[in-house]
Amino acid sequence: MTSSKYLIARVALAFGISRRTRRLSEAAAETHLLREAELILGRRVWKSVEEVEQLGIEYWNLRRLTTKRAELLEIMKSAEGELEAAHEQRAEVLSAKSSKQQDLEDERGSLLEELEQLARKRDGVVARAREVRRLYDGLKTKLEVLSQESSQEAPDLSKSRTRMNELRLQFEELKKERDAIAAQIRQKDEEMDGLETKITAERSIQREEASESFQVIGDANRRISSTKAELGVIETKMQQLYAEIGRHVSLHFRADPHCQAAVREHKPLVEVMVALRKSIVLNQKLADFT
Repeated sequence: MTSSKYLIARVALAFGISRRTRRLSEAAAETHLLREAELILGRRVWKSVEEVEQLGIEYWNLRRLTTKRAELLEIMKSAEGELEAAHEQRAEVLSAKSSKQQDLEDERGSLLEELEQLARKRDGVVARAREVRRLYDGLKTKLEVLSQESSQEAPDLSKSRTRMNELRLQFEELKKERDAIAAQIRQKDEEMDGLETKITAERSIQREEASESFQVIGDANRRISSTKAELGVIETKMQQLYAEIGRHVSLHFRADPHCQAAVREHKPLVEVMVALRKSIVLNQKLADFT
């Protein structure tokens, strides 16, 4: 609010036109803007107020806090670097396989192929044995029927018995072959169990290596959280000090040559702050008159 607007508002009051709520609202908004301006000005000029005796405590506290903040930012940067490196290492460990583990898995793949071949071979032997058994049972049934139909020895009976003996021998050979293949399968299964144990051990080693990265990640995260909390406290204190410096130099820049020198490059902002203070006072006066 300007002086001319103030006079107009006083005249309006004389005629009973009151806008107390509006005046208080404007004063509150302008006060908020003034506080923001004091903070901005203080942040910009604080390094130039060392010679202002009244701001000695604010200036030297800011010097101390600035150094502390720089130290914390370095700690934060270091912790974030460790965190990023640990994440990369963990991802690499979890996605990569050791050469030994790869060799074991390749060996397991070859062993699985052998087991599949042996299983197919065994199934073939079993199928042939089943066929031989079916032929044998057919001849046996034939002999039983012929024996019941005739009391005399028929030529076919002798021939059938010979064939049955051949089938019996063939069946025994197939049975031995099946048992031999089954023994090979058992041996391969034992080898597979051994390989699985070795692969599990290698994976356990891999997880242990990854757990080291998890430990580093946890420590880095805790350090980052703690540092952020400290930085937050420092930033709050620094903003309070900036505001105090901005308020002082904007109030005394005309009387104090050191304050005047500090705000020389920020006169437009200081002039806005002067106008805001004047407007706040006028709005409050108008509110008090109603």
